[in-house]
Formats: sequence, structure tokens, C-alpha cells
Amino acid sequence: MSARELIKQTTGLNLSVAAAERALRQRMAILGQRDSRAYLDTITPAELQALVELVVVPESWLFRDAQAFVSATAYVQQSLAARPQRQLRILSLPCASGEEPYSIAMSLADAGVAMESVTIDAMDLSEVALERARRGRYTRNAFRGPDISFRARHFSQVDNEYQIHDHLRERVNFSQGNLLDIDALGNAGRYDVLFCRNLLIYFDDATTATAIAKLRLLLADDGVLFAGYAEVPVFCTNGFTPMRMPGAFALQKERRGQLRRPRAAGLPGPAASQARPAPVLRPAPRSGQAATGHAERESAQGFDLAAMLTHARQLANQGDHAAAAVACHAVLASSPGAAEAYFILGLISECNQQPAEAGEHWRRCVYLQPDHYEALCHLALLAEQGGAAAQASALKQRAARVFSRTRNQAS
Repeated sequence: MSARELIKQTTGLNLSVAAAERALRQRMAILGQRDSRAYLDTITPAELQALVELVVVPESWLFRDAQAFVSATAYVQQSLAARPQRQLRILSLPCASGEEPYSIAMSLADAGVAMESVTIDAMDLSEVALERARRGRYTRNAFRGPDISFRARHFSQVDNEYQIHDHLRERVNFSQGNLLDIDALGNAGRYDVLFCRNLLIYFDDATTATAIAKLRLLLADDGVLFAGYAEVPVFCTNGFTPMRMPGAFALQKERRGQLRRPRAAGLPGPAASQARPAPVLRPAPRSGQAATGHAERESAQGFDLAAMLTHARQLANQGDHAAAAVACHAVLASSPGAAEAYFILGLISECNQQPAEAGEHWRRCVYLQPDHYEALCHLALLAEQGGAAAQASALKQRAARVFSRTRNQAS
């Protein structure tokens, strides 16, 4: 079994070959081993966890996508107002270094929600991230966005870091675990609010379906799930439907009698993450009538655009980025308006840690195909990472409108 297969079997993460091999080489260098087969054949649970730690890199900050916490708090308040004696349960998964569950706790505290009325659980694969989460101490990098007034209310400065107040730290129950290993049937309906943002983008289709089935079981029938903006489409094809919560990507279970929407074209794609392994390039159908027209014209000329783009993605997934780029440029030489080729080139640049180049490719993609959902999501992530909050918000809203329009057309 290869390192990539072992990590996928253990975590569900669908890494690129290059990312898995890079982690393998790092661990072997630390241990002074040269035989990869011997390393994999004798790997212990502790060493496997050390290998996984290298591909799960937590990247988050406090009150990331702040409107989600506003919406979650409003939901909690409404639920408690309707049934004052009810105790609500919230789960944050993956929770990275605790930024998300602590943001939930702060939002509830600011709204005056009694601590005994809500239980907050948080889970992540990474023991290293969980150690930081339990400690509750953060650098300035965790405080981003235009409003960080919460820092003065809920943190104490310790040298160059900020320590969350103990009453909030004690409010969150952290545990190490994997969504795929949870006994969802035994915990059916346990959670009223689920935060599962930017996890499914690292799974293949089969694993995604399994993960969503577990989340659906864990969520109460009247509960709400908050997803990453790039994940909404795949939730909507697996038993969920969007809720009207301005600025938040919230979903609820489809109820019996609701019409199941067919899968929309061009969705979903990778985006921002809290636990961010190396990007994986997935096959995706073309989005929109213009792309289909291109494929038909090129096929008539003896050049199968769709087949070449599929081949480019396959090469990239195998870690052969150079060959994938050559295939994309071959497409562009014959069809300069092929937006999908620029999108794939952007993913390749992202895998090669070239964000500026990736952004240029995705901007060209969106110029050629303004409704390219995946490219819009990636550009939003780049803007967010670059501190351009207003630009990121505009791109997210644009992506949401594209998805909503495509879904309405499909129905």
C-alpha cells in the first residue's frame, strides 16, 4: 500500500500523490530511514499519526466568515425562546486549533446565552492542533478582519500572545477523531447546530457521500448545518437544502416531500479550509452552454477538448503537474477561450505554491466564463488570505448567486 492509499484509508483525505510522497519523505528523513516499503510495512499507530500531521495543516482564524456565527447565535436564541428548558448541542468539525468553537462560545456569550443552555463539542484529526486549541492562546494572526473588538472582551495579553478567558476555554469540549469513524447511528439527532466547513473538498465522491450521510444522522431534524461556500452544491445533492440566512452558507435536512434537485454542472470545487492538505484536482463537468459549444466545435475539427481537459486533470492528480500543464497549453493553443484550461492551470499553480500565478489563471478563467463557480471560490480564498476582506466577500456573494441561479435552472 502506498503512502497516499494509507492516508486515505485512515483519514478519508484524497491527497495528490505528490503531497503524500512529500510527507513520506519528511518522516523518513526524521527517522533516518531510506526504505519506503519497510517504513510503510512496519508503521505504528503513533507514526501514522505523525505522518498524517504533515498533511493536515490547520489554517483558520477567529470569527472567520463572521456572519455564520451571527446566524448560529440567532438560531440558538430562537430555539431557546421556543423551549426555554431545552439544552442545545453544537459540534465544530474539523475544529483546527479551536478558532471556530471559541468564536461560537464568544458569540453566544456576547448575546447573553446562558452557558448551561448550550454544549459545544469540537473535533479534529490533528493532536498538534488540539493541543493548541486546549491551551487557547493565539498570536496576532488569529485576529483578522475589520472588527477585532472581541479581543479586548475575551482575551488577556500574555507577552506577544493572547489567552482566551478560562470560562470560555472551559466551555468547549475538545476531542481527537475522524468524522468517518463516528457512530452516527448511535448519536442520531444529537446536534442542533453543526459547523462542518471546508472538509468535504478533500474527499472523493464516495467518501463525501459517506461523510454527508453521517452528518445528516448527527443533525437534529430541525437543526442547521453551516458549510463552506464551495461545499453547498454537494450537500444539496445529498439530502440537504439551503436556508435563507444572509451572508451564511447554512443548510437543513431535506424533508419528505421536498423535490430533490439534480446535480448542477460545474460544482463543487476546492476552496478555503480549516484543515488544509495539499489541493486535489478533481474531474468536473463543464459549466454553461458556452463551454459545451466549444467542445462540440473542437470535436468537429478532430480535437476533443473535453477529453484533453479530463486527461490534464488525471495527470495533475497523479502528481505530474508538468505534463498536465502541457496538456492545458495544448488546449489553449487550439482553443484560446477554453476557460477550464485556465482553471486547471490555476490548480496546478496552487499545488506548486504559486498563489500569484494561480490567481492570474483563475482571473482569466472568470473573464472567459463569468459564472465559473469553482474559480470564483478559489479567488475568494486568495483574497481572504491576502487580507482583502471586502473583495473576498464580494466574490463569495457572486459565487453564491451563480450556484443559486444554476440550481434554480436545474429545478
